[in-house]
Amino acid sequence: MKIEATYLKKYRALLPHMDERQKRLIAAADAMVLGRGNVMRVAKAAGLSRPTIYKGIDELRSGRLTKGRTREPGAGRKPLTETNPQMMEMLEALVAPATSGDPMSPLRWTCKSTRRLAEELGRKGCVASHMTVAETLRNLGYSLQANVKTIEGSEHPDRDAQFRHISRTVARLLREGQPVISVDTKKKELVGKYKNAGRTWRPAGDPETVKCHDFIDPVAGKAIPYGVYDIGADQGWVNVGCDADTAAFAVASIRSWWKRMGKRCYPQAQELLITADSGGSNGYRTRLWKMELQRLADELGLHIGVCHFPPGTSKWNKIEHRLFSHISMNWRGQPLVSHEVVVSLIGATTTSSGLRVKARLDRGTYPTKVRVSDEDMANIDLVPHAFHGEWNYTLRHRPKTLEV
Repeated sequence: MKIEATYLKKYRALLPHMDERQKRLIAAADAMVLGRGNVMRVAKAAGLSRPTIYKGIDELRSGRLTKGRTREPGAGRKPLTETNPQMMEMLEALVAPATSGDPMSPLRWTCKSTRRLAEELGRKGCVASHMTVAETLRNLGYSLQANVKTIEGSEHPDRDAQFRHISRTVARLLREGQPVISVDTKKKELVGKYKNAGRTWRPAGDPETVKCHDFIDPVAGKAIPYGVYDIGADQGWVNVGCDADTAAFAVASIRSWWKRMGKRCYPQAQELLITADSGGSNGYRTRLWKMELQRLADELGLHIGVCHFPPGTSKWNKIEHRLFSHISMNWRGQPLVSHEVVVSLIGATTTSSGLRVKARLDRGTYPTKVRVSDEDMANIDLVPHAFHGEWNYTLRHRPKTLEV
């Protein structure tokens, strides 16, 4: 009994840290040292069966077990793919892209998780765990995949030609030392204690608490950041509106950029070139946009040229990846609790390449559904360019005596 108690303490301390091969070999070695008739006592103390002890003794005497192996070659339970070779075919039939669109497929309208796939295999008579399903899918060359935005829809036949036209026009104005800006409205943001994508460093276990639901606060409203990116100077200006994203707001944002930044950078400017998307508040079909630009041209004494990117190509507008992307990275994880916070976060945006951004809060009101008559359009001095005049045009400033 004393020997059994001693070995019991030993095995309780050692065996939890050993694999099955090590367990049976150390127990077998003890049994051999203690001599005949002690296999039962060692097996009881180690919690192993007598056949396991005898197997260990046989391995120690014969040296059959290859050094470093836990089991002999071929030992252990066979993989399910061997015992049921049809499993791989059944699983691939459930997840293959060619069959996933089949309306008769049992998983056509459900999430194809590994647990759901395991359930479906079970209905077909092939019992497998979700972990086995995951391993089998990896062996078949499958992995978790997200949707990829690559389908852009139909392309305008002159898309590339318009890109070249914009590039040539921008290059010419920059060589002449004239201002060239890229404009657009950044995504509208809810103002308040709402979740903002991204993460920021905080004390461990102390995350910023925000509202569970993104219901708009009728008092705080939204922040509407309209950006102006100076391509030549690598500087940004953002006018944060509180009312509505209209063409009047867009032109007011350009006006505020000129008064606070552009005029100082380009004191000898005679022409201003704007590159913009084809839709939204600065769309090429928007009459109010053109009428407001005419007023701005007359006010500043500048010819204002506009080049619109073709429909569906807004991501090529430089403001998207040279200004807006850096603003989004700068305020990630920060709840936009007020318009002032939005302005501060935008104004603090910088890059190692030299980008500097300024921002202001615009509390002005900009009525929607403003109607521009044919007579109003006839009074503006708009000169279409030779190539796609609907996308490319210049609004010439008029002498004061001719202002309407």
